[in-house]
Amino acid sequence: MIPSDLVERHGLRAIHHVAVVVRDMDDALRFYHDRLGLALHSVVPIPSDGVRIAFLPVGPSRIELVEPTDPTTGVARFLESRGEGFHHVCFEVPDVARALAAMEADGIELIDHAPRRGAEGPVAFVHPRSCHGVLVELIEEPGGPAWSALYGEGEGPVAGV
Repeated sequence: MIPSDLVERHGLRAIHHVAVVVRDMDDALRFYHDRLGLALHSVVPIPSDGVRIAFLPVGPSRIELVEPTDPTTGVARFLESRGEGFHHVCFEVPDVARALAAMEADGIELIDHAPRRGAEGPVAFVHPRSCHGVLVELIEEPGGPAWSALYGEGEGPVAGV
């Protein structure tokens, strides 16, 4: 059983999405959308990360397809070394900065030490070395404290489901 103080301290609420790296977005959408029948919410270019992302809701969570658009990015290197497939799991938290501080205090290795802009809101990544080889992303619930710091008046994330 997980100690309740850890659950509260880290703030993990739900699986927000599972990300799959793909070589060809259109080909991947023919499977996930056309063959599995998942609704396509949006396809969004994220030039700052050198990727194009598609969001496909499945119940309260979503599948995120990630296609590298820049061969020099970490996602492109991941694709070349490991091939298509599972890339990361994303957990929703009420406060990304608070979750990062608690994780760091607990000796968990972080990639990001502060929230940054993500496609659907403030995010941060936890290093796979601390997560048994799995890249973990944290995303802040809408309206959390990092939203006002990262997004100005009338601004918001690139996409949302």
